[in-house]
Amino acid sequence: MILLKNNTLFLWPSDRILVWVLRFCAVIAAMIVFLILLFLLNESIPVLKHVGMSRFFFDSTWSPTEGLYNLLPMLWGTLFAMVGSVLIATPLGIISALFCHFYAPKPIAHIYRQIIQLLAGIPSVVYGFWGLVVLIPLIGQIQPPGPSLLAGILILTIMILPTLALSADASLANVPSSYLKGSAALGLSRWATIRGVVLPAAKSGLFTGVILEIGRAIGETMAILMVCGNVVQTPKNIFEPMRTLTANIALEMAYALGDHRSALFVSGLILMLVITGLVICAEILSRKIIYD
Repeated sequence: MILLKNNTLFLWPSDRILVWVLRFCAVIAAMIVFLILLFLLNESIPVLKHVGMSRFFFDSTWSPTEGLYNLLPMLWGTLFAMVGSVLIATPLGIISALFCHFYAPKPIAHIYRQIIQLLAGIPSVVYGFWGLVVLIPLIGQIQPPGPSLLAGILILTIMILPTLALSADASLANVPSSYLKGSAALGLSRWATIRGVVLPAAKSGLFTGVILEIGRAIGETMAILMVCGNVVQTPKNIFEPMRTLTANIALEMAYALGDHRSALFVSGLILMLVITGLVICAEILSRKIIYD
């Protein structure tokens, strides 16, 4: 690749092939997402024709066998669990990455990164089982019954923490060393360098990590299913049991028929739209913060 005088790029044949391969892969990825949305919409149409969309938000409860299809309590439960876990995991993940890069000795930082990578590779059912036998009894001693929104938030926090920690670690590693040398030449302290130089330079990667952890938190199923109690209600406090949209699909899809099955696809479609909307909002916010 060569930059010509008129600011145009001359690409070698191998570069052109790579560009077209990347374009093709991007189109394939976009088509997969589009086909998933199309499939969910197609499977949702039967119940939408029979009962309409408003019933999924204004019915008294979720009981498809009785013709009741309210998804709103489970949608609120999903959002509450996601927001709570992200608010806890985000600062912890960034702090852990800063610790590895600027405060920990290299051997300790290496061991710490290995532990984070190990946490990222543990299956969700293992987290759920741990929460079921250890976390829920502890919460039950504070406020019965134990399975609750709080249990879901804590389990999700542990599960999404490695996602942001590793993304933040990679973002901090990509901060140019010249920035750090310039900061040292100006006599800035370590914390002043982190606050005024490192974090602004790495904020694009940090926002990417936040987007990834949001997607992980919303889409988690098995661990949430095991610790949240699976009661269809909008939790009034963090100690009440609740059910998420993903857990609802996993619990009922095996025996659902007719409109019941189609209603579960509606919940999947709503979940997909919520994730898409959150990612778009996060992308707009990140661009505004980065470029302002």
